[in-house]
Amino acid sequence: MEALACLPDLCPDVAFLDVEMPKMNGLELGSKITELSEHTKIVFTTAYKQYALDAFKVYAFDYILKPVTPAAIERVTNRLVKQLQMAAPIKHIEKNVSIQCFGGLDVRNSRGEVVRWPTRKSEELFAYFLCHPRQDISKWHLTDLLWPEMDESRATHNLHNTMYRLKKIMKEQELGIDIQKTGEGYMFHPMDQTYDVLAFQQYDLSSLTDRQSAGGAENLCAMYKGSLFNRKDFLWKAPLEERYRKKYTELVGKLVELDIAAQELPRAVRRLEEYLAVYPLHEEMNVALMDIYARGEQKQKIVQHYAKFAADYRKEWEMEPPQEISERVTRIVGQ
Repeated sequence: MEALACLPDLCPDVAFLDVEMPKMNGLELGSKITELSEHTKIVFTTAYKQYALDAFKVYAFDYILKPVTPAAIERVTNRLVKQLQMAAPIKHIEKNVSIQCFGGLDVRNSRGEVVRWPTRKSEELFAYFLCHPRQDISKWHLTDLLWPEMDESRATHNLHNTMYRLKKIMKEQELGIDIQKTGEGYMFHPMDQTYDVLAFQQYDLSSLTDRQSAGGAENLCAMYKGSLFNRKDFLWKAPLEERYRKKYTELVGKLVELDIAAQELPRAVRRLEEYLAVYPLHEEMNVALMDIYARGEQKQKIVQHYAKFAADYRKEWEMEPPQEISERVTRIVGQ
C-alpha cells in the first residue's frame, strides 16, 4: 500500500513484486501499477508456476520462480538492459546549485561539487553578499568590513583583487549569480538561485495563521541547520545571526501552537526536539516540551528530559538551572 501511494513520486523503471502479500496480493498491485505508470516494468517472484500465466495478464515483463537464484536475476537483468539500450537515450538531469548558510557556509555547483574559495576573504565577501542581496553596498563599507585596520589605498586594492577572484570562481563554477558594479560599490543579484537566508528574508511571519498556511514555515524550519555561518568568525555576522535565530524560534513556537491546537502532540514533540538539537539550552522550548509530556502524563519522560537539561545547563554555565523551571518540574511530577 505504501509503495502504491509513493508511485507518482518514485516513477520506478522496474518493480519486483512478490505474489503472496497481505492486504493486496502482487497481481492486484501489478495491475494498479500498470494503470498508474505504463512505463514501469513488472517482474513477479513466486513459488508457484500456475501464477505465471496470471502474471502476464497484468502485462508482467517477466517472472522468477522461487528460490530466487543469481542466474535468474542475471537473465531478467540482461532483458532489462537490452530494452533500455533500445529506448531513447536518457537525459542526465543536472542538480541545482546548492547554497547553505545556516549551520555553516556550504556552496555546491550543479555537479554537486563543493566550491573551494581561493582566499578566506573571497569566501567572507561572498557570505556578506548572500546576506545582503540586491543592495547597493559601497566599496568603502566593504573595505572597512574586511580590512578595518588597513590604509585606504591598500584596502581598495585588496577589494579589487578579491572581487576579481570571487567573480572568476563564480563564473568557473557556473553558480548562476551576478555581482554588478554600481557607481561607488557593488550589488549582488541571486538571479534565479534561492537559498536559506534569502528564503528567511522573504518570509512574512504574519502569514502563518493556521495549518493550511504552514507549508512555507515548515520548509524554512527544514532549511535551518544551525546558526548563521557556524564556525566562521565573521565579525559582522553576530546581529544577523541573532535575528535569524529569533525568527527560527518564533516559527517553531507558532508551529508548535498549531500542532497542539490540532491535537498533533507527537508532531509538536518532534518539532521541539529538532529545535533543541540546535539550541539545547533554550529555556522556553525546554519548558514547552516538558509541558507536552505533562499533557500525556509522561512523567518519566519529564524527569529524564529535565535531568539532561540540568546537566547540560550546569556544564555550560557552571550554575544551577533557573529555580522556576525546577519548581515547575517538581510540581508537575508530584501531581
